[in-house]
Amino acid sequence: MELKEYGFTDINHELLQSAKTPYKVYAECLEDEAQQQFLNVIKQPYITYGALIPDAHTGYTMPIGGVCSAKDMIVPQFVGFDIGCGMCAYKTDYTKEQIEQKADEIYEKIVERIPLGFKTHKNHQSLKIDLPRTEYAEHILQSTGLKQVGTLGGGNHFIEVGYGADNKAWIVIHSGSRGFGHKIASHYMLQAYLLKNPSDDKLEAAIDDFKERNKKFKEHNPEGFEKALEKFTQKQKLAIAKAAKIDNIKGIYPLDVNSKLGQEYIKDQKFALEFALENRKRMIAVIHDIMNEEFGGDFEFKCNDETRFINRNHNHAEYDSKRGEWIHRKGATHAEEGMRGVIPGNMRDGSFVVIGKGNSNSLCSSSHGAGRVMSRKQAQKRISLEDFKASMQGIKGTVGENTLDESPFAYKDIFEVMKLQSDLVDIEEHIKVLINVKDNAKSRF
Repeated sequence: MELKEYGFTDINHELLQSAKTPYKVYAECLEDEAQQQFLNVIKQPYITYGALIPDAHTGYTMPIGGVCSAKDMIVPQFVGFDIGCGMCAYKTDYTKEQIEQKADEIYEKIVERIPLGFKTHKNHQSLKIDLPRTEYAEHILQSTGLKQVGTLGGGNHFIEVGYGADNKAWIVIHSGSRGFGHKIASHYMLQAYLLKNPSDDKLEAAIDDFKERNKKFKEHNPEGFEKALEKFTQKQKLAIAKAAKIDNIKGIYPLDVNSKLGQEYIKDQKFALEFALENRKRMIAVIHDIMNEEFGGDFEFKCNDETRFINRNHNHAEYDSKRGEWIHRKGATHAEEGMRGVIPGNMRDGSFVVIGKGNSNSLCSSSHGAGRVMSRKQAQKRISLEDFKASMQGIKGTVGENTLDESPFAYKDIFEVMKLQSDLVDIEEHIKVLINVKDNAKSRF
């Protein structure tokens, strides 16, 4: 695939070197916007090193496929909205031939039992995570989060059933912390912004103006004035928060890891990481039960068996004791030496089980997928449904007008991406696709 056809350009090292921060780029070319985003990241005074992985492309503030190391600071924007988004893969006792025979039935039962897209469970699901969280996180968990445990989400999230070299069937999940994690991320991004752009002066000025205009009202009806002032104050606070919404925020806003807000973000991020893992486990358990039903088996889902079950998220910040710094990975898979991970390709080309090499030049990271070459809108315009259907022959998948933006043509060639990161990971297994489930709702656009 010729990436330059899609607006990717050669790496401008002269530009990146102007930051005077050491870095490594594993991608062959990038969009100009992604290169500018990366420059903005490594220019930050607390950033000591940066890397771009082969699947890198433009994101929000920091490129997706970006990694950086920060001294004494943690940046919610560099983790992203879907905290803990990642991959789980589980090797079953069933075979390729069995899945092929029941592909339609398994697909339909998955769609029936696992909420996709914006859908959630009707009732709160049980959840036991023995980690502390703030009152804010607890509120979000109780109000929406508990209905989202065991749900897929939309976009590039997927459920896949495939097979490896020995023809054993694998269940592969790509999903994250759902709306729960999104609200946690948005909250701290906004709070970090407001630290540098305080709204106190605006609020105080608006209140002073209200009082000046309503002196007579206060004299004649003190109680009514106080009620009106309280209502006015709340309205002003909402207006300030609306004006400072995430979409309007430009720039990079870190949190000091030793500050109250920094500690709260670290606490809630850890909880969201566990939420995302539990979310993926729940879906694998459901699919495993479906297989048992279809084939009359009574096999147990052994999520504690490390030879069968792999979990690796690709949106997080974690403390690296060797560096004494915080490693941020946004769309990048942790790849310490000997660490197993899962890197998906696209709906057609399956996923790779990999073993990390612990390469310090990438901050022990690898790609989190193939990486997009087309935006969702571009894909909808440029890719034909006929070509999409032809590319998915032999796979029971969510193929239609509403998933054109997720077709194989919207992504980089995963096999080329894997070659570019041969210094970062070894391939243990290529899981080829038999079933691929995605959200098919028009509301995704």
